[in-house]
Amino acid sequence: MGEGVLFVSNGNGESAIAERIARELRGLVRPSLALDHLALVGVPSANGTLATVGPSRTMPSGGLVAMGNVRAFACDLRAGFVTLLLQQLTFLRGPGSRYRCVVAVGDVYALLLARLTRRPAIFVGTAKSVYVAPYGPLERRLLRGAARVFVRDDETAASLRAHGVIAEAPGNTIVDLLDDAPAPPAEFAGDDWIGVLPGSRETAYADAARLARVVRALGDLVPGTHALLSIAPTVDADRVAGALAADGWRIDATGATSGIPFHAGARGTRMIAWRGPLGTLLRVSRLVLGQAGTANEQAAACGVPVVALDVDATARRSAGEGWYRMRQRRLLGDALALVPPAPERAAAAVAELLADGARIERMRVAGRRRMGGAGGSHAIALAAAALA
Repeated sequence: MGEGVLFVSNGNGESAIAERIARELRGLVRPSLALDHLALVGVPSANGTLATVGPSRTMPSGGLVAMGNVRAFACDLRAGFVTLLLQQLTFLRGPGSRYRCVVAVGDVYALLLARLTRRPAIFVGTAKSVYVAPYGPLERRLLRGAARVFVRDDETAASLRAHGVIAEAPGNTIVDLLDDAPAPPAEFAGDDWIGVLPGSRETAYADAARLARVVRALGDLVPGTHALLSIAPTVDADRVAGALAADGWRIDATGATSGIPFHAGARGTRMIAWRGPLGTLLRVSRLVLGQAGTANEQAAACGVPVVALDVDATARRSAGEGWYRMRQRRLLGDALALVPPAPERAAAAVAELLADGARIERMRVAGRRRMGGAGGSHAIALAAAALA
């Protein structure tokens, strides 16, 4: 019998969730028990609870290769996906089999690979919901082989139980990511900031520039507009600064305070780059402009309305972004508003939303209802502790 617990995840948001569950688990097991992490996709969390093991590499798609997104998958193939997969399979069948149990975070692909260890597997389903798409027959068959199955909402759990899968929904792990965010610094008092969430994948640099153009156009319509641009841990702040500078923003690095690497301004509009906890940013945001995945969902969980840029037909065909955004629209319901990608039209839609207090409140309520409550991480940690 091996020692330790292995977490297997397939996405940047999923890595953060694995880390959050591991923090709960660390308080339930003996200090010497190994808590390790294999990131199938994306960059492993560097927060310290989990030790990174096995082969890992960032793929161009960021893991978004579902729904027939052939072009994104082709990019992954050219980037060495097959070689990486073979290396991960070798690890899971060899060193990976020494663990007492495996926690798979993400979709059934993560569970499929986790089960190669031949150890009891706990599944944490973050990708699917009956609000978007139910688990299909083949997925349900795989889930029946898991030791425990945790999903994101009660409706999805009920649907799985109706098909013979013993599923639980003790709380949404995405909500737990926000539970220890510190209070905002004094200079950010109030809740009238615009949060800007470009995401954590390679596309974050281009998306930061796209969203910044909307902020700049919004400044022409709403004087005094100020925004907080979230820089995810996996994103290079200098590259973001370069992208903004190339787009006409003036970068002022001398104003760095409270963990903020730079200030940027154009046409009298101010935007501050924020590298601190996302939960702190969300506390002061009246709404967010977001092209992110998990971060957009966290905003909705906090009752912060989310505005995302829709994509034109060309982008929808080439990158699959249109599919992903519509998936998120179905998941978050009225908490998410899609606006045209052109900066001026997007800014006009945001200005109209900011002036509509009743709609803002409806979006707040919808986000909290769709995302549900906290507590899932502790329940999953208890399940892992029982197997460890």
